[in-house]
Amino acid sequence: MRKSSRVIAVAAALLVAGLACSSAQAQKDYPAKPIRLIVPFAPGGGTDIVARLMAQKLTEAFKQTVIVDNRAGGGGTIGAEIAVRATPDGYTVIIMSGSYATNAAMYKLPYDPVNDILPMGLIGDTAFIIALHPGVPIKSVAELIAYAKAKPGALNYGSSGTGGIAHLSGELFDLLAATKMTHVAYKGTGPALNDLLGGHIQLIFGSAPSTIPLVRGNRLRAIAVTTTKRSAALPDLPTVAQAGVPGYEVVLWYGVLGPKDLPKNIVARWNAEIRKATKLPDMKERLASEGFDIDDSPPEVFQAVLKRDVAKWNKVVKEAKVKVE
Repeated sequence: MRKSSRVIAVAAALLVAGLACSSAQAQKDYPAKPIRLIVPFAPGGGTDIVARLMAQKLTEAFKQTVIVDNRAGGGGTIGAEIAVRATPDGYTVIIMSGSYATNAAMYKLPYDPVNDILPMGLIGDTAFIIALHPGVPIKSVAELIAYAKAKPGALNYGSSGTGGIAHLSGELFDLLAATKMTHVAYKGTGPALNDLLGGHIQLIFGSAPSTIPLVRGNRLRAIAVTTTKRSAALPDLPTVAQAGVPGYEVVLWYGVLGPKDLPKNIVARWNAEIRKATKLPDMKERLASEGFDIDDSPPEVFQAVLKRDVAKWNKVVKEAKVKVE
């Protein structure tokens, strides 16, 4: 009986050791197969545009295909939950924008938005652009405020989903400017822009990558950017604060995150490859043209940004009394 017990114990120890070696080898050989990069919004929006740019460069760096997988819905929460629940082996990760932080303020989530996910690398940050259909008789922030006050609820602005950062950018504007606009939720910025171009809604707080080409093509009229400094991509546009809404600021960051238990060496590899990709001359030029400031901060800084933004948007949601419709 004792001999049998010893045999079982030895076999168990060998099994554990074998699994540990196997896991260590898998991490050393990473990546050994294609990687899924989740985009929690529909194609055509800012997150999707950035994801496809990064996927191309990361495919070259990893020598494995990085597949963009659009999982829209719930203001980004559906895709985020898939990433949170994924096996922590580096083969399913997610690219998110600042909307990830606003979801924490809006929804009772089935996961902890700070502790159940692991920031791996910031790509950069940019402004939202307040852009209107050319047929709308508004050409400045002052005129937007006057119109919204004269006709409460008449102006409809679209966003990538209820609770997303584009939605709450409008709520923050209403709060600080003492106006009332009507929010219309879509499953991504792309569908919202399509309705804006069709004249079905009047304006959008649009991400720079998806909105700038339409502004440059004179298909939309831009009146301001949401950051505290002007955008190098559209230098003639004032900031919302400069244009008459003191204290207004919304910064849209983009970054890659994964499940919380990802091995440190895989996190370090992702961070290094993201930083290399954003420093490539063609990527720097493309991102700059899309209104980006590249941010090559380490994962620890990304984690601090996430915590800060969750606290900020919690405050906005409470003060504006925003509720999920």
